[in-house]
Amino acid sequence: MVSRQAFPIHESKLSPHLGHGGGVPRIALLDRLEASSGAPVVAIIAPPGYGKTTLLAQWTERDRRPFAWLSVDQRDNDPAVLLTYIAAALDRIEPIAPAVFGALASPAVSIAETVLSRLGSSLSAKALPVVVVLDDVHLLQNWECLNVVAALIDHLPQGSQLVIAGRGEPPFPLASLRAEGRMVEIGPDVLAMDRQEAELLLRNAAVDFSQVEVDDLVRRTEGWPVALYLAALSVKAGQSGEDAADAFAGDDRFLVDYLQAVLLSRLPPRLVSFLTHTAVLDQMSGPLCDAVLGTTRSSHLLESLERSNMLVIPLDRDRGWYRYHQLFRELLRAELERREPALVRELSMRASEWHENNGLADGAIEYAMAAGDADRVARLVGRIALPLYYGGRMATLQRWLDWFDQNELVERYPAVAVLGAWMHTLGGHAAAAERWADAAERGSYQGAMPDGTASIDGWLALLRAMLCRHGVEQMRADAEVALALVPASSVLRASAHLLLGIAHLLAGDPDAADRLLAVAAEEGEAAGADTATVALAERSILALAREDWSQAEVLAERARWIARGARLEEYVTSVLVYAAGARLAIHRGDMSRAHEDLARAQRLRPQITYALPFYAVQTRLELARAYIALSDPAAARTMLLEVDDLLLRRPDLGVLPKQADELRARLDEMRVDAVGASSLTAAELRLLRLLGTHHSFRAIGEQLYLSRHTVKSHAMSIYRKLGVSSRGEAIQRARDLGLLE
Repeated sequence: MVSRQAFPIHESKLSPHLGHGGGVPRIALLDRLEASSGAPVVAIIAPPGYGKTTLLAQWTERDRRPFAWLSVDQRDNDPAVLLTYIAAALDRIEPIAPAVFGALASPAVSIAETVLSRLGSSLSAKALPVVVVLDDVHLLQNWECLNVVAALIDHLPQGSQLVIAGRGEPPFPLASLRAEGRMVEIGPDVLAMDRQEAELLLRNAAVDFSQVEVDDLVRRTEGWPVALYLAALSVKAGQSGEDAADAFAGDDRFLVDYLQAVLLSRLPPRLVSFLTHTAVLDQMSGPLCDAVLGTTRSSHLLESLERSNMLVIPLDRDRGWYRYHQLFRELLRAELERREPALVRELSMRASEWHENNGLADGAIEYAMAAGDADRVARLVGRIALPLYYGGRMATLQRWLDWFDQNELVERYPAVAVLGAWMHTLGGHAAAAERWADAAERGSYQGAMPDGTASIDGWLALLRAMLCRHGVEQMRADAEVALALVPASSVLRASAHLLLGIAHLLAGDPDAADRLLAVAAEEGEAAGADTATVALAERSILALAREDWSQAEVLAERARWIARGARLEEYVTSVLVYAAGARLAIHRGDMSRAHEDLARAQRLRPQITYALPFYAVQTRLELARAYIALSDPAAARTMLLEVDDLLLRRPDLGVLPKQADELRARLDEMRVDAVGASSLTAAELRLLRLLGTHHSFRAIGEQLYLSRHTVKSHAMSIYRKLGVSSRGEAIQRARDLGLLE
């Protein structure tokens, strides 16, 4: 079983949840699924209410293969979250390698690529075939998450299948799978119930329809299972079978009309109020409903609703948590917004407050966003942003930050703006980092910060030092202010020492820099932050500059050990560790280790932009030195060309421009060799990662905000440098070289 995840696993997501009506066996459909075992992908795509989950649950009982089940929700739009749940589902069948979960708990920018490779290897090695089910897959919208699902297909062992079920066709490369005959599709026309199945459904619901009424109802509903079931409920509520048949047709507009005009009008007002008011909740428990409604005994009412077939589905064996059938909830929510639109916000705010009081910060933030309670969202995001970040859930954090951007609230909440600027800086999104930083400077904030800093001034000074937009002297002054304001208890204290040390290094004072970096390494290691790895790598490079190879080796290995222990190996701040490691390996003649470290650095290099200018330039200078030592001038020249571009944006970086000139002079004395894989540019490395997906050049361009022509041009350059002629060959060559995992 899983020993550690970065966040609690909700077991209810790892098994199907069925409401009543699940007892109608879909024999013909099950036969069809059984016959599909040779196809690696099964796509069950239909509007809500067609019994997709019911069908799949029946399949799990009939098929001898084990099923790994995940009920997708909006919060799975984070590759760390999605992969954690997929790994957890597989782990319940056959143990997954601990390294997979270790990588998932890291804050690596390339977590999807890194973890998917390890998870795919673990999946491919499974002794028994398995069926992986992703229910409600239409809720996945994050591109990295969609790439993860598409890539899973290639890792399935013989006899295994990936099943995707949802409302609409997801943006996966399904066309190629269709053309290759590798996919079985089941749509609404196949899922629709025939007369015999409809009659059994109605009989199981304990209602009496004549054969004529059944035939008419099937015709009017076009076999739509949920409409048939609601017709049964309407009869139980006192309507005649003939009137129920008249109420439906094969689309949800009729269901909305039916719910408003028939079903709710026949229920007690107290029950209607409960149903509509709790429709704001994704999931329900008795205590949560009591808090939201200002009432008591909601647990008993939920149990009663479930027993009475009111499309209430239990999520656990203890009947502690429930949810409405998805379509039923949407209909109830629409009715609430029609009847009491002003109440929706208040109910969502109460739900947020209950989640916060019960230590469920994620839910508190989601409901606060739904309510438009920006003050609460800002306070909660500020409180959990750093733990979430270091837990690897950067996509979730980014989604919350995007909410402020989309609602034009960034400047109103400067503490959130600082966090956003940091996130964009470390993610390599330079323009966004500057925009958020400017918003933070313009805003006004009173009070202490979540880490205990007395005012926002300390955070702003630290951000200014990190961005280094106004030269080395200003960077040093900002770092000194941050050091004076950030308390010793803060995890950011180490960052202040680190930035001050780097400012002294850039100013040409290596002795002062080394002393400050030593403090930063000690504080960073105690705080469990990534700061220690950067500080030790910087100290190693200082030792290399004075040709103290033994000391440089000790410092670099210490940095590597900390990065490995903190699961920071694929995190952007580890790139300098690998650059230093490559130079040391070359010095001792370990060419295999040198090329391995250079490949690791190359994978991370595209994330380091002018948002973190000194670090971006330093890294490329160290890589250039390594390539010169390897007699690879083409690769070194690529590094220096990127340095030139960075210095155009940030020219005042102290001693670094002079170092670039010295390396360029050395390069001029070397013979020019043919370009190869080591000369791939940062833009080409970014594209290389996406070439391994099933997406077209046009779709890749949309992700990178590039035209299809530009993507194709970059791809041709990649093929030339790798000595290949196709995407598949490029990916294989890149993996052989260690540029992709």
